[in-house]
Amino acid sequence: MTFLQLERLTKRFDNTLAVDGLSLSIERGEMLALLGPSGSGKTTTLRLLAGFEVPDQGRVLVEGEDVTRVDPVARRFGMVFQHYALFPHLDVGQNIAFGLESLGVSGEELQRRVARALALVDLGGYERRRISQLSGGQQQRVALARALAPEPRVLLLDEPLSNLDPSLRERTRREIRELIRRVGITTVLVTHEQDEAFDLGDRVAVLRGGRLEQVGTPEDLYASPANEFVAGFVGRSSGIEVVVIGPGGRGVRVLVEQVEWDLTDVDEAPQGPALMVVRPEALRLMAPEPGALAGTVTERRFTGAASLFTVVTDGGSSIEVTGPPRSVRAGERVGIMPSRRAGGGIHLFPRAGK
Repeated sequence: MTFLQLERLTKRFDNTLAVDGLSLSIERGEMLALLGPSGSGKTTTLRLLAGFEVPDQGRVLVEGEDVTRVDPVARRFGMVFQHYALFPHLDVGQNIAFGLESLGVSGEELQRRVARALALVDLGGYERRRISQLSGGQQQRVALARALAPEPRVLLLDEPLSNLDPSLRERTRREIRELIRRVGITTVLVTHEQDEAFDLGDRVAVLRGGRLEQVGTPEDLYASPANEFVAGFVGRSSGIEVVVIGPGGRGVRVLVEQVEWDLTDVDEAPQGPALMVVRPEALRLMAPEPGALAGTVTERRFTGAASLFTVVTDGGSSIEVTGPPRSVRAGERVGIMPSRRAGGGIHLFPRAGK
């Protein structure tokens, strides 16, 4: 039996359809990341799960139990809010004890569970610390400890790292991943950061306009996007208008700004106009020559072992290409061709009605 299930959840606010018939299944111990742009319905979905909002239609099931209209406390879900929602006038121990006391836990059992929750997040002995004495990362871990102390069935994380600076965010992300895997708790994470979703999520659900566009492992979403939106939203890519001519070699032949390319290992596409979404690593830079797409390098971004070059083609397309760090400089004329190892990095989406 699926551990946590969302069945056709729908939620409308006045004239805005925030969540539109959303269905998802989450296994016990799995971490699912909800990823999407602002207004995609991520936070509303999390609030429906937590019980802070009631859906207009649909159900939330936990181990087959319908909790759609069960009060938030009775659901036994733990939640970490975007701004942590810690009480500044209470010390660390009192913050963690707050939720336990509302469940009737007291005395030695209360102190034991507070200490255990702090040990889980490597903050043992911090009971008497003031919230103002903690770093941002420590505050985030206290919020996690408070959510885990009542031993919830499901953990909900709402943009938990958005208030941390980049270096601290990456370190805390590793700590959260290790903690949740150690505890083995079923977790739903809301984020607009792809790196965060890919690093933490066993699977990632991509939302747009309240609808589910695709759910899968990070590798699935990157290599096999279900549609044009997912292909453009997940990872870096360039969109180029092409015309599919027909089969070519081991793949598809397309016309790119009057240049013919044979795309190997690309799924078949009907003849006619299409959008080609291509990853930077699926292209290579070379000297301008017949068969190559000609353009001018306008920008180089050093990324370590490679650089990311932006090339504006003679036809006006802006394309990102990965190459050796010092292979070309801004202002140089170059040619672009598909990489010999482009498999999985190029996708064609037919243009209906064009």
